[in-house]
Amino acid sequence: MPELSLMVARPLGFMVLAFILSVLLMPLLIRALKRLGMGKTIRDAASAPVMAALHKAKAGTPVMGGIMIWGIALFLAGLGGGLCWIFGNGWCDLTFLSRGQTLLPLGSLLGAALVGLVDDYLNVKKIGPKGGGLRMRYKILSYLLVAAIGAWWFYAKLGWDQVHVPFVGTFEIGWWYIPFFILVITSTSYSVNETDGLDGLAGGSLLAAFGAYLMIAYGQGRTDLAVLCAVVIGALLGFLWFNVNPASVFMGDTGSMSLGTLLGVVACMTNQPLLLLIIGLPFVVQSGSVLLQVASKKLRHGKKIFLSSPIHHHFQALGWPEQQIVMRFWLISFICAGVGAVIALVDLV
Repeated sequence: MPELSLMVARPLGFMVLAFILSVLLMPLLIRALKRLGMGKTIRDAASAPVMAALHKAKAGTPVMGGIMIWGIALFLAGLGGGLCWIFGNGWCDLTFLSRGQTLLPLGSLLGAALVGLVDDYLNVKKIGPKGGGLRMRYKILSYLLVAAIGAWWFYAKLGWDQVHVPFVGTFEIGWWYIPFFILVITSTSYSVNETDGLDGLAGGSLLAAFGAYLMIAYGQGRTDLAVLCAVVIGALLGFLWFNVNPASVFMGDTGSMSLGTLLGVVACMTNQPLLLLIIGLPFVVQSGSVLLQVASKKLRHGKKIFLSSPIHHHFQALGWPEQQIVMRFWLISFICAGVGAVIALVDLV
């Protein structure tokens, strides 16, 4: 019974701690970002007329708020690991830093966060083409690089080459796991990045997805991974305190890219990457709408399917209030996450 109580208390305690830290420290980060001039840049009307018209009031809002989310995750992991190394014994029960479960997710989180941080800086300072920031090709290459390192670690260091299909079985695919892993991480990172376009939209959707994988990891006995998900959830809740409409801070690419990468890695660590199609369905729809829009404009001589993409901007252009779009996406996200978690847990039985 004491062991069971600790298993329950660890993720809950870390979630609450991460939330408190996020709520207390976020105002300091917001003030620092304002002093540094890290305000949101809205694309001009010539390149994105719908976006410019709908989002001009958001110009100047601090970006890079995602620093707080991944910063808290790394800080708590490092703090716990340090206390365990120094004092040992009971302190090691509190840390969630472990080579087999959380070292790769945390490393991937940091790598993608740094790439996103560079992109945010270039965007704010208007360095680069089309008003600043990395070209999409370089973003994709960055996703691929982080994913490739993770894939190598999975295959070479952890000896992982299996893919689980719910209710069907687990299949060994050998070296094919490397391109499969890269596809999962790259597509998830890209999809979450595309979803980050309205106040609270990406944060709430990620909250649901990490909640689902927390339950899946917990059900599999991967308690350290479950605690990492709990920390991210707590930090996200604190971030959303300041990100709900009207937002005081935006996540930025340093948040969306890193959390998208982490979500993909966690899905692979639990061997439930295929369930991302259900748990992360809103992300799939968002990126799918962008790909369809681009394909239509290329193949149909400039004709568009949507008034604007990703699809949440299409709904905005139709006249839907921003809060209504966000809340409906949140509802869908939590339903999809619940369905995916139930499928995974029933499949364990």
